Parts: sequence; structure tokens; C-alpha cells
Amino acid sequence: MAPIELPRRQEKPLALDDRARDNLRFIRETMERAGAFTAVPGWGGVAIGITAIGAATIASRQSSPSSWLLAWMGEAAVAVAIAIWTTLSKARRAGTSLLSGPGRRFVYSFAPPLFAGALLTLVLSQAGLVRAIPGTWLLLYGTGVATGGAFSIRVVPLMGLCFMVLGAVALFCPFGWGNALLATGFGGLHIAFGAVIARKYGG
Repeated sequence: MAPIELPRRQEKPLALDDRARDNLRFIRETMERAGAFTAVPGWGGVAIGITAIGAATIASRQSSPSSWLLAWMGEAAVAVAIAIWTTLSKARRAGTSLLSGPGRRFVYSFAPPLFAGALLTLVLSQAGLVRAIPGTWLLLYGTGVATGGAFSIRVVPLMGLCFMVLGAVALFCPFGWGNALLATGFGGLHIAFGAVIARKYGG
């Protein structure tokens, strides 16, 4: 006697719009993983460079290491404000987010060297080693730009490498050269690379 086949339970087919949404979500997530963070602000970099040259001029007129450091701390606050505002503005225009995909990876790679630089600034200033601060700033900022730039457009890690080279040189230079080297890095490099980014990558 032949076995009796029971009718198979039919699975409920996915609706066409659900399947399309799943496919679009997969494509979007794949593109985010493979894409580059393009919201690096070119004109923001130019603006930061200009304020850095002004800060170097002000810092060169200070008579004590503490007032010198205060002048550059003021510049750091201005630079952070410019960077945040211009990055958010460019990301909004491009329809991208800093909290997902390449933007999140860029921030996670860029932030730790800056945090290390802030801690070392405190330690070096308390130890009376202010002469080491310009090189430390340039080297660690360059490290952050280079590592974050791995998830961004090609010119960004190149800019980070230039900062690192300049920082390495600054570590072995007299403190009297500090303002000129900081102006060259945070001023000149930001202006030069910012102009390239603004021209080739949409502002």
C-alpha cells in the first residue's frame, strides 16, 4: 500500500513591497560599508587655517608659556566649532550622517589621537615641557587625520601624513620655532588641502 502524502504547508509569500524594502536596505548598508566619508569640509579647513595663522601671530607675542598655551587653546576651541559646523553642514547637503557607515568609522578613528593629545598637553604643561607640545599636537593630529582618512577620500590620509612628518620635525626643534611650525601645519596645510577638497569634493 502506497504511503499517503500529506499536503505540504504553503509558506505565506512575501509581499512585493516588503521584498523591495529588504533589497534596498541591503544595498544601502552595503554601499555605506564600502563607501567613503565625503563630508570632510574643505572650506572649513581653509577657515581653520586662517584662524590658526592669526593664533600663531597672537601666541608669538606672549611673554610666558602659560599665556602662549592659552592663546592656542583658544584657537583649538574656535577650530573645533568651525569643524563641527562645517562638517554637519556638508553632511546635511550630501544627505549623509556622521553616526552611521563611513562617518561613524571616521569619527571613531579620528577621536582617540585627539583625546591622547589633550591628556599629553596637560601632562607636558604641568611637567614644564611646553617645548614638546607643538610637535605632540602636530604628530597626534596628523595621526587622527591619517587613521580617520582611511575611511574618507584619498587626499585626507595624505594630509594626515604631512602633519605627522611636520610633527616629528617639530619634536626636535627649539621651542622658538613652535609658532612657525604650528602656523605651517594648522595654518598652511589646512588651507592647501582644504582648497583641494573644496574644489574636487564639493565644498
